[in-house]
Amino acid sequence: MPRGRGRSHKGRARHFTSEDELARQAKEVKNWRRRVEEGEDEDDDNEKKDEANDDEEDEEEEEAVKPVGASGVIEIENPNRVSQKAHKVDALDVDAKPELTRREREALEKEQARLRYQKLQAEGKTEEARADLARLAIIRKQREEAAKKKALEKSEKEKQQAAAAEAMKAAQESRMAAGSLKAARKKRK
Repeated sequence: MPRGRGRSHKGRARHFTSEDELARQAKEVKNWRRRVEEGEDEDDDNEKKDEANDDEEDEEEEEAVKPVGASGVIEIENPNRVSQKAHKVDALDVDAKPELTRREREALEKEQARLRYQKLQAEGKTEEARADLARLAIIRKQREEAAKKKALEKSEKEKQQAAAAEAMKAAQESRMAAGSLKAARKKRK
């Protein structure tokens, strides 16, 4: 059940304005505006007589449209309105590089800064590179000292092994000599 007074419009047939009616209303509005601008206040009778003549004049007026209201007196320029300008093919610069976005430009600058820093670090000009080189020099010294120490220990060990081998040889020779004496004594007995 509809609320309020009267009936609902929902089930009724639709009413559409025809194109002819819309055109007639538009002409009436144009005529009224023209009369207001000219300052004429004519009766409706004169208006009906003018309608026949206006049909011919309207076609001419549509070609040369007068500015309506304040737009004819005051030049208004909307800063937000972007006008489409026609560019000539000859005026276009084909070799121009496209402008980069902010993110692309920042990424490019970041990459260039990283490459510059790596180059300086390879040359040993940065604080970090100097610290690394000093640390490497200390490590080299320690490794050289460890290598010398290891070489000395190895040579001492070889000397000890050589001395032990000679001692064993001497002991074996003495045993052999002692064993050969015993064998010679047994033969004699």
